[in-house]
Amino acid sequence: MIAVSSRSRETAKECSPQPALSLSKGRKPWEKWDTEKPQRGERLFLTRALQPLRCHNRISFYRGNMRSAFVIVLLSCCSVAVAQTFSPEVRKFIKVDAPVVALTHVRVIDGTGAAAREDQTIVLSKGKIESVSDASAANVPKDAQALDLHGYTVIPGLVGMHDHMFYPVGPGSFGEMAYSFPRLYLAAGVTTIRTTGSLEPYTDLEIRKAIDSGKMPGPKMRVTGPYLEGAGSWALQLHQLTGPEDATRTVNYWLDEGVNDFKAYMFITHDELAAAITAAHKRGAKVTGHLCTIGFREAAALGIDDLEHGLMVDSEFLPGKKPGECKDEEDPVLMAKLDINSGPVHDMILDLIARHVAMTSTLPVFEMGSFPGRPTLQPRVLDALSPDARNQLLTRRVQSSDSAAIQRRYGSETSPWPAAFKKEMEFEYAFSKAGGLLLAGLDPTGMGGVLAGFGDQREVELLVEAGFTPLEAIHIATANGAQYLGESDRIGTIAPGKQADLVLIKGDPSKKIEDIENVETVFKDGIGYDSAKLIEAVRGAVGTR
Repeated sequence: MIAVSSRSRETAKECSPQPALSLSKGRKPWEKWDTEKPQRGERLFLTRALQPLRCHNRISFYRGNMRSAFVIVLLSCCSVAVAQTFSPEVRKFIKVDAPVVALTHVRVIDGTGAAAREDQTIVLSKGKIESVSDASAANVPKDAQALDLHGYTVIPGLVGMHDHMFYPVGPGSFGEMAYSFPRLYLAAGVTTIRTTGSLEPYTDLEIRKAIDSGKMPGPKMRVTGPYLEGAGSWALQLHQLTGPEDATRTVNYWLDEGVNDFKAYMFITHDELAAAITAAHKRGAKVTGHLCTIGFREAAALGIDDLEHGLMVDSEFLPGKKPGECKDEEDPVLMAKLDINSGPVHDMILDLIARHVAMTSTLPVFEMGSFPGRPTLQPRVLDALSPDARNQLLTRRVQSSDSAAIQRRYGSETSPWPAAFKKEMEFEYAFSKAGGLLLAGLDPTGMGGVLAGFGDQREVELLVEAGFTPLEAIHIATANGAQYLGESDRIGTIAPGKQADLVLIKGDPSKKIEDIENVETVFKDGIGYDSAKLIEAVRGAVGTR
């Protein structure tokens, strides 16, 4: 229980100052992007980085030669931003909402990888972190709502980098969890997500809009467009590209619709991937990939920004692999034998790092099904599932550990997957220690036991099992994601001036990483959400909505 002191609270509405203006190439005016130096002849939009209100005005700039330029004002407005309002559906999950909040006597893990700092006070004001200091020297404003947090830890909000909005509902079929997943992500302390592939991109865009406008609870969303998939895909829900022109057209269309980035998928061709990367980069968007026809080094040479899942899916090491062929996505027997510290795999790691290609870890989806009886199915996971989804998961768990099936497939009573899983961990550790940017996600697919939010927490625990310290694992799951997204100045670490996206945890995850599951309050832009209420709200919903 958190003690709340009774201090005066300011209830008058306040108007925020006019937001700063920033230039964004080819973006819709309500989207904030990193400023890039305009190239000659490019069209630019002057955008307003306005949160939570958005001004849908556009002032277009056309750069001609160095001697002349002109401005066309298509529409101008402007109002002064006011504090965000929340619908009753959101308001029922809010437990802390005050202009100024002081988190006193709390342990701080700031996300930089530095040691935890004991007995700190963090002051939040108007959605941002105002100060972080020793509790003994803190200047707590008189009007602050003060929380006495002895025994608690604050970490930055998690940045989930493989956090879909869909869930497996049948063989090769996935359903959008538009109600349950946003709530679960936020409840677990995931304050920012990249959807990393969308089956219903319009739905994802509408979810983002509803969250940003205060109509529903959920994390900040970086929406990835529909999968960029080539001909021959196994997935009926994916559009199959017909060539490079189609790839370019698809990228530009969905950027116009408001998505942030893209994910290439297993059967995309070399030329299609090259065209997609070129089109995305022209407009400041990034491309990641879960690939099969194309190996990691080939994709890196094309300019891909990120690769999903790690060594487990890199087809370039499969024997007899032909260019442009997706023969078999995974070979756990071969993978377990690969040498990470020398030879081709080591060279691949160095090549990716030299080309600034990130790697997204999704250990939870591989753990589920790799080991008999692992992970332990927590009551909170089973409680969140619908009856049909629960039965499906339990059935698949039994099937995955059937010794006769393992014997038929691998010619041995011992599954090769545990050894392959450990090799994946070894690869990710080596990649990071060599200087690679390792990101953290969950991938809520597989047999259905990896759920939004809960899986993000499990990812951090598994990074510790892979060899990282708890502080390093938290850094990967927070600061690294923010760095990749170009948001390091706003999120990812705890420091004055950054957004107040924080996770309040009972216990000390720097000493016992499993404490990361003990989330009680999640702050997003300074508003504290009740984790337990969010989880209870989706009881029995995952698998249906």
